[in-house]
Amino acid sequence: MHIAIAGNIGSGKTTLTSLLAKHYGWEPHYEDVEDNPYISDFYEEMQRWSFNLQIYFLNSRFNTIMKIREGKKTVIQDRTIYEDAFIFAPNLHAMGLMSTRDFDNYSRLFELLNKFIKGPDLLIYLRASIPTLVNNIQKRGRDYEDSIRLDYLRRLNERYEAWISTYKKGKLLIIDIDNLNYADKPEDLGVVINKIETEINGLF
Repeated sequence: MHIAIAGNIGSGKTTLTSLLAKHYGWEPHYEDVEDNPYISDFYEEMQRWSFNLQIYFLNSRFNTIMKIREGKKTVIQDRTIYEDAFIFAPNLHAMGLMSTRDFDNYSRLFELLNKFIKGPDLLIYLRASIPTLVNNIQKRGRDYEDSIRLDYLRRLNERYEAWISTYKKGKLLIIDIDNLNYADKPEDLGVVINKIETEINGLF
């Protein structure tokens, strides 16, 4: 079984991935942030590095999906390949931070790779307001995230909502995290697990 967690920057994907992997004994697949050779440069100079970053993510996530398909374990994945294609890359293009030539090139490559993959069995979308995202980003203190602009987060949130409203790749669970603190409160994690149990039981 393949379960994936989607959500904006700072929505708590990695934390929830870790907690659920520990709770269920699932194999976690994390977003490659620390070893990403482009991400620091991207936040310093988005227009220069946007295409490079998106190609890196596309390659990384496609390889992850191939490994998940070849394996026999239940896997929980931190962020999906679809978020880059339907949210991050189009947003960069719309903001003038990726040229039309590069965006078209990226889109054609994604469409090609998309023919070889299928959606996760369950997608968990973490919905969060801008204040919650900002608070979480500040709490984890990654230097390269200091320069993230509020309008950038806001635009991403709008695109997430638009994407989720038309999502049809498999089962979808939406969790509003503004009033949940599953990182520190076991009872809040219990609320999330109960919601997931209901969806997973429907998969069998």
